[in-house]
Amino acid sequence: IPSKALLNSSHKFEDATKHFGDYGIEVGSVNIDVGKMMKQKEKAVGGLTKGIEGLFKKNKVKYVKGWGKVTGANEVTVAGLDGEEVKLAGKNIILATGSEVTPLPGVTIDEEKVVSSTGALALKEVPKKMAVIGGGIIGLELGSVWSRLGAEVEVIEFLPNIVPAMDPEVRRAFERTMKKQGIKIRLSHKVTSADASGDGVKITVEPSKGGDAETLDADVLLVAIGRRPFTEGLGLQDLGIEMDKAGRVLVNDKFQTSVPSVHAIGDVIPGPMLAHKAEEDGIACVEHIAGKAGHVNYDTIPSIIYTHPEVAWVGKTEAELKEEGVKYKAGKFSMMANSRARTVDEADGMVKFLACKETDKILGVHIMSSNAGELIAECVLAMEYGASSEDIARTCHGHPTLSEAVKEAAMATYDKPIHS
Repeated sequence: IPSKALLNSSHKFEDATKHFGDYGIEVGSVNIDVGKMMKQKEKAVGGLTKGIEGLFKKNKVKYVKGWGKVTGANEVTVAGLDGEEVKLAGKNIILATGSEVTPLPGVTIDEEKVVSSTGALALKEVPKKMAVIGGGIIGLELGSVWSRLGAEVEVIEFLPNIVPAMDPEVRRAFERTMKKQGIKIRLSHKVTSADASGDGVKITVEPSKGGDAETLDADVLLVAIGRRPFTEGLGLQDLGIEMDKAGRVLVNDKFQTSVPSVHAIGDVIPGPMLAHKAEEDGIACVEHIAGKAGHVNYDTIPSIIYTHPEVAWVGKTEAELKEEGVKYKAGKFSMMANSRARTVDEADGMVKFLACKETDKILGVHIMSSNAGELIAECVLAMEYGASSEDIARTCHGHPTLSEAVKEAAMATYDKPIHS
């Protein structure tokens, strides 16, 4: 939530400084007040947090603030923020502790000059130079925020590609767009150390497969190499709860751990570390506890990058289908041919469908566009119900809308599009 607030604010600033003139809007000097920007972010986060507390009260949920630890199959002991220790008993326990930043050996995070995503969301001023370790979703989103606000941003990625989970064709287009926006991307490189003892940060970088090292200078270094399950200090080992080598809690199809009364959901169990996936886990888990049927279809969990343009996808990538030997057909439609995208001058991107060659069942959808995160919902619903690309192609979409590109890409998959 906080990153989305800053992505919105920085996008507005970039529009005002770089694009307003294109629409015939002349403005004077446009300045940044980082403090006010952060207050707007905190207001949004605070409002949503209070909303959750309100839901607790409405549904008669007891809210205990403190550090919890599982001390028995049916007991949680909480070291309260007020200094009091509270023991809570329950027939069932749900672990929903989320994840934490994965540390990088040789790099010490101080949340001032060497920051995690937490520190990058609370900088007091725009750095002149920012280096980002990790070309994944978090690194690219936060790199975009500070790049738009005026920082010179360079992303350093260990792998040969940014966002490995993205469809390769869409990724290439996305990478070109990021570079066009001024973000430097250094692939197949790793950071071996970072020295923040001086005014800035001196970063030692070398090729991932070995080679000559070089030193980069930055005012701020963002470590965004991923997240890991937050399970430390919860008493899980003492209780004998099984975990895998990555520290994820192992559960069955009812979200029960090796101690049946203790359940786990979200980032602490295998699967994508996404808030909406955790929400589905939680609902299904409670349904099982209540004696009902709960299920999560992990093949229809969408992923979204909230840059501009956004990138959203669900299901298989073309590379995955090739690797699995699945016979498929692909259909694409460029946002350049979408009337709404052209009228608002945001025509960078595409929609791509992948469907079974024999049955036309949708296997994956990949969208790079403004509001891609909203557009993907229709495709998720279609896949949840086992729809074909023809089903979407024959569904009327309003005109002029960005969603027409979804229809056209579906048409290109089962037959041919009208406007391409």
